[in-house]
Amino acid sequence: MLQIGLRAHDYGKLPPEQLADTLAPFNPASIQLALAKAFPGAPPPSTLNSGYARSIGDMFSRRGISIAVLGCYINPVHPDAAERENMLRYFEEHLRFARDFNCPIVGTETGSPDPEGSWHPDTQKPETFDLLCRSLERLLTCAERYGSIVGIEPVAEKHTIATIEKMTKLLERFSSPSLKVIYDPVNLIPQSGLTEDQEAFFTCAFNSFGDHIVAIHAKDFRMEGGRKSGALPAGTGSLDYAALLRLILQRKPGIAILLENNNPLQVRESMGFLHALAQTLRPASSSPR
Repeated sequence: MLQIGLRAHDYGKLPPEQLADTLAPFNPASIQLALAKAFPGAPPPSTLNSGYARSIGDMFSRRGISIAVLGCYINPVHPDAAERENMLRYFEEHLRFARDFNCPIVGTETGSPDPEGSWHPDTQKPETFDLLCRSLERLLTCAERYGSIVGIEPVAEKHTIATIEKMTKLLERFSSPSLKVIYDPVNLIPQSGLTEDQEAFFTCAFNSFGDHIVAIHAKDFRMEGGRKSGALPAGTGSLDYAALLRLILQRKPGIAILLENNNPLQVRESMGFLHALAQTLRPASSSPR
């Protein structure tokens, strides 16, 4: 009923065959694969090629695992122009060979003027948004050429696309079919928490850009001392997963749900939690909207 997958590098940085064998017993439907984070000796920039991509895609496919998202998390507004250029070229390589991995989606966050992509006082300035758009324009040109997709993951406060409204604005700026959204509800919750209930917050996101969501990240959070602690396995915190899954079952059935912040000792519990909860919600998923 749910297509639950894993973020590959949560289970170790291992040679490809060993990592595939490590993940297979958990029976994930798919993975998010960031080459540089998952594999020692992954192809450095300018060396990625179709033969390598096909071999990796086939290796996971033989174990019944698809690659839902290629992670290539760059800082598209990096303050150093030369470093930003290197990152954009690396992302373009992923777009060029994405379909050889049997995965058209290449994902990134939107960064900040801080070199490490952390909070910066200039992140929400119009100039930073405009720089992001210039970077994104060339990435979309490449994606459209090769039939691939740029997946943008918004992150509250610290990144250029930090709110539901900013994500909507970005989608309106570009009419490209190659621009989509990787939705992480925890990442969009501000550090100080929500002013509305979670169901309303999730519904706002789905109403604003739900048609563009191509993958969903699943983790959890707690509020501690008035601040969000957002790096917990799904089902171990305060996220209203009943409200979230109800929306997924109604509006995005079959979408890749990728667990984050899990390890081999936790993953079965998170998978079991989501499957069991979805089973209780199934009748509601078939009711009229």
